[in-house]
Amino acid sequence: MKILVCLKQVPHQDARLDVNADGTWIKEDGIKFEINSYDTFALEEALRAKDADPASEVVVVSIGPDRVTQALRTALGMGADRAVHVKDPAADGSDALGIARMLATVAKEVGPDVVLMGLMSDDSNASAVPPMLAELMGVPHATAVVKVEKTAPGLRVERELEGGALEVVDLPLPCLLAVQTGLNQVRYASLKGIMAAKKKPIDVKTAEALGLAGKVGAGAAKVRIRKIYHPPKGEGAEILSGSADEVVSKLVGKIKELGLL
Repeated sequence: MKILVCLKQVPHQDARLDVNADGTWIKEDGIKFEINSYDTFALEEALRAKDADPASEVVVVSIGPDRVTQALRTALGMGADRAVHVKDPAADGSDALGIARMLATVAKEVGPDVVLMGLMSDDSNASAVPPMLAELMGVPHATAVVKVEKTAPGLRVERELEGGALEVVDLPLPCLLAVQTGLNQVRYASLKGIMAAKKKPIDVKTAEALGLAGKVGAGAAKVRIRKIYHPPKGEGAEILSGSADEVVSKLVGKIKELGLL
């Protein structure tokens, strides 16, 4: 089985985040980055499949600047076989659809039986890329996956629904799974694995090499971030007091006052 794992490098959860000068994103200089937490569970699930079937191949892919190499080397140190790094300034500013297009092109070259990725990213929390990628690949998919079992025709997964309910879905291969945190216990890279990772290949791709020149990046994005800003200081929350009926009446009044109703 060939498994493609999509990784995103995000700011470390303990990093101090400041808005950049033009207000479109955070200042990235001087902060530490790490693999998106949701994606680590996807990687672990792929590595467990490889443990069960050593003939399996695990390929990791990530999009971004030079620093993304660190995330890919970490994944290789954990046990992935090879990596693909999509690195091109022309791809900067891509929206979810642009990211999905790049990943879909890589997936076409790799030819995976299963694509594994996190349900969402820690920075944007959009959950938009997995369904878009599955659609572009033309494969069935399941999101919020909390359990995976191999069956004769494909995979049987449990996915988390609202209110704590679970849904069981059978998927044929090839397919895409967007996994939830807590799916498994993520391993650490061993010293032996880290040393071996230095010899494992990282294939660097550009947008042009993928046949996507002019189709991804800020110029092709359908959605753009116009401004990021801190909430105004001194405007705290207001606590409504009184009986239930009084609180409801006050709340409706506030909603009307804000022009939301």
